[in-house]
This record gives sequence, structure tokens and C-alpha cells, in this order.
Amino acid sequence: MCGIVGYSGYRDCSDVLVDALSRLEYRGYDSAGIAVFEKGKIEVAKCKGRLKDLVAKMEVDGKPQGNVGIGHTRWATHGEPSDINSHPHSGEKVTIVHNGIIENYKVLKEFLIEHGERFLSDTDTEVVAKLLGYYYKKNPMEPIVTIERTIKDLEGSFALGIVFEDFPDVVFATRRESPLIVGVGKNESFIASDVPAIINYTKDYYLLDHDEIVRLEDGKVTIYDDHGDIVEDKELMTADWDMDAAEKGGYPHFMIKEIHEQPTSINTTIKPRIVDGMPNLEECSINLEKIKSFKQIYIVACGTAMHAGLVGKYVIERLAKVPVTVDMASEFRYRNPLVGEGDLVIIISQSGETADSLAAMRLAKSLGAKTLAIVNVKGSSIAREADMLIYTHAGPEIAVASTKAYIVQLSVMYLFAFELALAKGTITQQQCKALTAELQSTPGIISDVLEKTLEITQYVGTKLVAAESLLYIGRGLDYALSMEGSLKLKEISYIHSESYAAGELKHGTISLITDDMPVIAVATQSDLLEKTVSNIKEVKARGAKVILVAREDFEIDEEAYDYLIRVPKMQDILMPIPTIVPLQLIAYYAAVHRGNDVDKPRNLAKSVTVE
Repeated sequence: MCGIVGYSGYRDCSDVLVDALSRLEYRGYDSAGIAVFEKGKIEVAKCKGRLKDLVAKMEVDGKPQGNVGIGHTRWATHGEPSDINSHPHSGEKVTIVHNGIIENYKVLKEFLIEHGERFLSDTDTEVVAKLLGYYYKKNPMEPIVTIERTIKDLEGSFALGIVFEDFPDVVFATRRESPLIVGVGKNESFIASDVPAIINYTKDYYLLDHDEIVRLEDGKVTIYDDHGDIVEDKELMTADWDMDAAEKGGYPHFMIKEIHEQPTSINTTIKPRIVDGMPNLEECSINLEKIKSFKQIYIVACGTAMHAGLVGKYVIERLAKVPVTVDMASEFRYRNPLVGEGDLVIIISQSGETADSLAAMRLAKSLGAKTLAIVNVKGSSIAREADMLIYTHAGPEIAVASTKAYIVQLSVMYLFAFELALAKGTITQQQCKALTAELQSTPGIISDVLEKTLEITQYVGTKLVAAESLLYIGRGLDYALSMEGSLKLKEISYIHSESYAAGELKHGTISLITDDMPVIAVATQSDLLEKTVSNIKEVKARGAKVILVAREDFEIDEEAYDYLIRVPKMQDILMPIPTIVPLQLIAYYAAVHRGNDVDKPRNLAKSVTVE
């Protein structure tokens, strides 16, 4: 959720922190703040609102001057967005920034009040700051001991950036569950919630394990384990993308840039996993022998990733004849799932840190199931703990609304489905090779879709500006796809939107149809075309304005729609990949025409690391 950064080096710390936070604002933008050592004292600047508001405030009040400090951009959990609730927060001789949720903060707060502490904010973070100060008084000049003692009392998730008044050249940090990396540059070092924050300065970083503590001093990095011993053999990671990937590159928004990056992202993701025209997932610890024994599959995810899983369900069941259950990660744990030995649980997460998905995976493993993670972020918690792992290579996705991460999740689901079907003997090698070849053609087809649908989707977007509510409809794979189209629209346009299986409309939902209710219909499945068109005509007859996204070779009565968007022909089973593109574009242009901040929609954050 929130984004935290820290810096120790030779540069102007305030400038580095603001620059780093600007690349983490997708994690939250309710408030922003920094704390910098200036002439040996901790100077704090913070305020409600976006980072630009903090910058404006510092232009008036002056920015802290120094080379060591921490920073924060907030997505509010405990306490409303306000100046007082903004990070950093302070205790006695300590100032911190925090990402996560402290579940037992009320108990700790009562304890601290009993011992004379007073609180200014409503946040769980201030409780941690006061607790650090309380233990520091008992162990003066022992920051590592203080941090170790404090985190033993904390329940929940956290990544903490910490500075002590007595150590004006040092940044400390620790984590549990919430993500945190340690960047290593030349004579400078960093902490950050995610790689984009530091990519302007270094591509090299460490991943902290749970309850490890890092000390940044004079640009040097020292990492301590949960026993206080120095870690000597930590693996140094290197980001496989550069600064250009984290910039807009001339596009008005990250979202439209990332939509245009989808052909490259798919190619980068699938090309290394295709050998001699066949899917090959050996590098992911997946082979035919290992997967052919799975009798039941669960796909667990949240939001957009879950919608990728729904497409995966259709494809796996159709090709491999293995039953698949798709679960929201937030519900999976609490319904006592009948998961056990012989089952496979697939966890899909862009960040690899989604709290509900991580908890679901751990539950599945405890019940004896094998787990497969599909994630985009190298070394993330889900990636590290899964039995099998497929990295998607989407590169950094900065816009809060996911696009390219979704499409590469789809491409990976297809590769896995092809290999599983081959293992099960439900398709031949020839059929598998043909499907794989067509999957390989999707980058070029998506490029074609982008070129041919930009104008019509922009025009359709203008027609949705005044809409208060609309429906997405489809059947089969089109229904699964329409869920993602609907989510994209509501995320960034703030138009109420829902997706329904087209055949279900007559069982109640059709009562909502009026002249003011646009309907976006998806029709790409040849065996369901006649029935889908019939459903479209039902809503059209009741006054709905129909936007139809259909395969280019389908002959459809012009009276069935008001606006038609054509998508190139592929095999039915692969149509979700090119078809999602115009749905993404419709959402994007509707949001733009409504004057919304497309990359930073209200109330949302990119990486949901709290339950």
C-alpha cells in the first residue's frame, strides 16, 4: 500500500527522497512526508495530499538540507488523510515511516499511555514510533537491540524506515510481510518499497527477509538477521530493466504507455518458454511428469489477477479436462477450502506481495497442496515461497489500473494450459504446436488492434462521459473477459459498472436497462455468437445504447448495436488476448474525457499488502 524510501549518501537527500517517492505514488497518495538529518537534527516536512503538495509546501517553508533521511507516501488505513496523520511519525529520539498494518496497535497504545506516552495522531504508525522510543530509553545507543525488541511486540505487517537522533548519519530499516528492498550504489545506499524508486540511481539491490534489519551508513549496507548477527551471504539482485521503462516516454499517462507495451511484454514473457515450437516450463520447475497427476486445480487471486484466472479456468477445463475452481484470495481462507494432497493451487499476483494471496498460498501449502506462483516482481514473497514459479516479464507497471500485467498473466495461463493438456493426453503434440504458434502471433495482432481501434475507442469514450452506470455482457470466455473490462472502467472512470453473463440478464438484471444505460457487449466466440446477439438485441430493444466488440469475421445485424469495434480473428480460445485491448482503451479514454487522474485513481493503490 504505502510507499517508503530512505537514503544515505552524498546527494541532496530531500531531492532524492522526493524523486524516489514520485515513482512510488502509485502505492498511495493521501499524504507525503520526509525526515532529513539537517546539522545533526531530524527535520520533518509533511502534509496531506499528493507529493506535489509537499513540494509546494517546501518551496514556501524551505526543504530540509542534508544527506541522510527517510520518506513516505501514504494510502490511509488507520486514521483519515490529514496533516497530523501523515508520516513520518516520531517517538522519543526516533522518527519512522511505515508501510503495513499493526494489528495489535490498540493494545500497545494502551500500554504506552499507561507509561506516560501521549499521541497526536490516529495512526498505528505513531504507536510503533512511541514503542521504539520507549525501548530505546531502556537501551540507549543500541538501535539494533531496540528495533529487535520492538518488532517482537508487533503483530501484523510492516516495513519500517527508522532514524535515531543519536545516529545522524544512519538509516535503519526492517520488514515483516510488507515488501522492502535495499539498493546499493556507489558511495550511497537506499531502502524502498519497490525497485522503480531507486532505478534512477542503481539497479542493484538486496531483498530483506522477515525481521532482518538493515543499517545504511556512509553509503554502506550492513544487514543483521533476527538474532542480531551480521548476514554475510545475501544475494545481490539486479533489475532487468532500466530508467526508460519507468518513465512515460512521451505518453500522457503511464496507463496508455503500458497498453502500448503489451506486445513487447507478451513476447518477452513467452519467447523463452517456447522450445522447438512447444511450451517448455522446465525453468519454472514444471514438467509433464510433475503436472499430469494433478486432479483438481484452484486459482486464487485478487482483482485483475483473478480475472486472468477466470480465463485460465475456461482454457484449462476446455483443453486439459481438469476441473478448476477460481477463488478470490480474500475469501479462500475463510471458507475452509477442500484442498489437499494431489491438488494444485495457482496464485496469481503482479506484485507477489498481495497479502490475501500470500496468506491463501500458505494455507494451501499447510493443507498439503502444491503451489504455483505467477508473479511479475522478482524475489517477491509469493515468488520465494511457492513450490513452482513462473515469472511474467511485464517490466514495471506504474499505473494503478493493471493492463500489461494482466495480458502477460493470460499468456502464461495459456502456456501452462497447453503443457497440462499435453501431459494429460487431451491434445496431441501437433495440436499443442499449433496452439503455441498462434499464441506466438499475438504480439503482432495486438499491435494491429492498437493501430486500428485507437480512433473508435476514443470516440466511444466520449459517449460514456455522462453515464452513471453501465453493463458489460458476454458468454463463456467473453463473460470472463467482460469482468476485466468492467473493472478497468470503474477503477479509473468512477462510472458504476458491472459484468453479467448475457444469458442471465432476463433473470432480473434486464430490469435496470433504460435509455441512459449503455451496454458494452463482447462477442468473439463462434459457438455462442447466435445466442449472444440475441441477448444484445434484448437490451437494444429496451433502449440501451450498445457498444459491441466483436470478431472481424462475424456477420452481425447492424440493428443490434450503435457502435462496433472489430477485433482480428484468432481461434476462439485465444480471443481474450486481442479483445482485452479495446476494452482497456475504452476505459482509458472514458476516464480521460471525464478529466480523471488516470494513473492515480481515487482510493486505490497498486500493491495491496494489507488484508
